Amino acid sequence: MTGSRIRGGALLARALKEKGVDRVFTLSGGFCNPALEGLMQCQVPVVNCPHEQIAGHLADAHTRINRKPSVCLVGPEGFANAVPAILEAAGERSPVIFVTGSSTMKRRGAGGFKEIDDVAIAEPLVKYSAQVTDGMRIREFVDRAWQVATTGYPGPVHLSLPVDIMFSSFDADAGLDERPWFRGPKPARRAWPEPAALARILDIVGRCERPVLIGGHGIWWSGAEKKLADTGMAARIPVFNVPYHAKLLDEGCGAYMGLADFHQYHPSKAAIHEADLVLMVGGRLDNQMNFGNPPFFRKETTLICVNGSDEELDNNFAADEVLLSDPGAFLDGLKNIGGSWPDWFDLQRQRRSAWVAEWEVHIESESVKDAAAGGPLHPLQLSLDVQSEMGEQDWLVFDGGNTHFWNEIAVNMAGWRGRKLGGILHPGNYSLLGIGVSLGIAAKASHPESGVVVVSGDGAFLSGGLSIEAAFQEGLPITVVIDNNGGLDCISQQQERLFADGRHFATDFREIPFHSMFEGLGGHGELVTRREELGPALRRAMQSNKTACVNVKCRGVISPIVAATSDKRDKASIE
Repeated sequence: MTGSRIRGGALLARALKEKGVDRVFTLSGGFCNPALEGLMQCQVPVVNCPHEQIAGHLADAHTRINRKPSVCLVGPEGFANAVPAILEAAGERSPVIFVTGSSTMKRRGAGGFKEIDDVAIAEPLVKYSAQVTDGMRIREFVDRAWQVATTGYPGPVHLSLPVDIMFSSFDADAGLDERPWFRGPKPARRAWPEPAALARILDIVGRCERPVLIGGHGIWWSGAEKKLADTGMAARIPVFNVPYHAKLLDEGCGAYMGLADFHQYHPSKAAIHEADLVLMVGGRLDNQMNFGNPPFFRKETTLICVNGSDEELDNNFAADEVLLSDPGAFLDGLKNIGGSWPDWFDLQRQRRSAWVAEWEVHIESESVKDAAAGGPLHPLQLSLDVQSEMGEQDWLVFDGGNTHFWNEIAVNMAGWRGRKLGGILHPGNYSLLGIGVSLGIAAKASHPESGVVVVSGDGAFLSGGLSIEAAFQEGLPITVVIDNNGGLDCISQQQERLFADGRHFATDFREIPFHSMFEGLGGHGELVTRREELGPALRRAMQSNKTACVNVKCRGVISPIVAATSDKRDKASIE
């Protein structure tokens, strides 16, 4: 030992710095002050957020974009506020490290100040939740948390550092006299396929006539999306994306067909139902995939799941065949089998082309009617027009119920017509409203040279719009376009199909001047009530170099997924 002494919080900061953490998000609180002092001394950037949930969402977004853990640091009551962010990170398999400066360990169970059982609360939502019980072991706990978060199926972890350990003093090199000697970040362990098992799967693929590949989270976290694109194009295998996850392929990639979602992208139904083989790589047979069952997958279709960890495969026990393999390693093997399905591939592209053309005819007709009536915009037209003003390096974020669904359709349409974007982000598997602005801020922080546009429903913005203060505070100008239809339209439409009198209830908002709110905070704001006003307003907002809001009056239009999953009086919600 060197003899120098530092607080436990500073020891935590050093351990995180050693791991390569380059951003910490927090709402500064007294329980965490020693850690904040340590982070300041280590020169780790800390973003102070207006709410702990926002801190969690920003950490999640930063982690998703950069594919390395970042940290959300909160106090005990702040941990309770951050729970929704833990849920969202878990849904996206995002390896965020959540740290709670918790109540004193010395008086645990006796009603200590702000005492909650944060370890137990976090446990069902994360891969690892533990309390640091000895300040000499802080580095060990950080090592364990990092390893669990990044290994196998990635996901969030939680550490609780009691305030008495946080403030106590320890040797600065505590724990360094034990293995591991290297405390920096290490590459995540990857599972390489057993040769015989890989050969068996590739033999099945080689004998099929109509294969479809559905890509999931595992491809993104293993960094294998380029291999996915190359394999899809080389073998002429149509590739679909699991819903509610960041796009694995550029919308303009020839192999990308759209979402594996029968309602959002109708041609996927014909492709999956006609396929004699479905390869699901890095994904999970969850509710979106009907747990692998008919009518989503036909009984006659061979279903193969390829995952990079045993825990992933455990979720896919219903598949006909499973393979333990890093997605990238499997895609290398698939690309090299020499098979190709050009006719089947071209059929799916023809279907996508026809689908886009049908939507274009529909939205043109709808927009002509809207213009003649002098009324608000169709939400699909809003999204298409927003994308037309964006450059190839710009990031698009969307958030909301119907707003999310219409933007998914618009992205597929625009991508087919050659529209390229720098990146796309949206809420994950749990459809948590209100994270769009946080995603946009993180995109701007990671890509400061790019423009960032967030298309948010009015309900979604009201759920998490306070996060916009972080954009002002950090000097990260983004443009927020509000799809303003005056209520929780996705829910009201479900109610109108469920309630006996055909009405909706408790879903309407008053007239909210979102644009004036941004102006009051020091940003740029404009109100748009007609389509011809949108393009100029959006250009002014993006060129203002300010955090800006374009508040667009839209009409409530039921999206295909809500229409299909809320049959009158038969269903309560999206199933």
